[in-house]
Amino acid sequence: MGILERFTDIIKANINDLLDRAEDPAKMIDQYLRDLTENLAEVKKETAGVMAQESRARRMVEDNRVETEKYDGLARKALQAGNEGDARVFLAKKQRLTEKAASLQATYDAAHENAQKMRQMHDKLVEDIGTLNARREMIKAKVAVAKTQQKVNEFSSSADKAAGAMSAFERMEAKADEMLDRSSAMAELNGQPKDEAAELEKKYAQAGASSAVDEELARLKAEMGL
Repeated sequence: MGILERFTDIIKANINDLLDRAEDPAKMIDQYLRDLTENLAEVKKETAGVMAQESRARRMVEDNRVETEKYDGLARKALQAGNEGDARVFLAKKQRLTEKAASLQATYDAAHENAQKMRQMHDKLVEDIGTLNARREMIKAKVAVAKTQQKVNEFSSSADKAAGAMSAFERMEAKADEMLDRSSAMAELNGQPKDEAAELEKKYAQAGASSAVDEELARLKAEMGL
């Protein structure tokens, strides 16, 4: 049956493995849940049809068995009544029913196997849907936390870059200070050397001028009688 082939992957699928391998479990669980719900409705319909076929095949096997036993009994009664010809007719009918039994049994076995597979798929779908519903909110919460953590990591990376930039500016400032110090030192070295003799000459010249002023002041006081 096409339905059996179509849902073979449902039986083989492991919902936990699928979720573990998913890049975005939150989105996958919603999509997979929708798919399973749709599949479940179809599987239920198909399962009901297959189970009906199984019941019909089983009933035909049972009816054939009852008919076979009935004609066996009639053959016995005919013999007891001394009607061997009638007994032959009943036994011939029994023989045809016996031959038919093998075909009916094979039909029932196939229908039973199909019904078992459909019930297995139905139960698997119900189990997976239950598992998904139970894990849905938990998985979504974990995904939300993971996304938040990812943003925090991105902010931390930006902070590290800012700290690196500050460190670079500090190094540039230190370099500028060093260049300024070097420039000042070079200016000092490039200046005219100090003439110590000239400096001393100025000192004593100032001292001589002060002494001359004192002498003139004393002369004026004497002249004025002060």
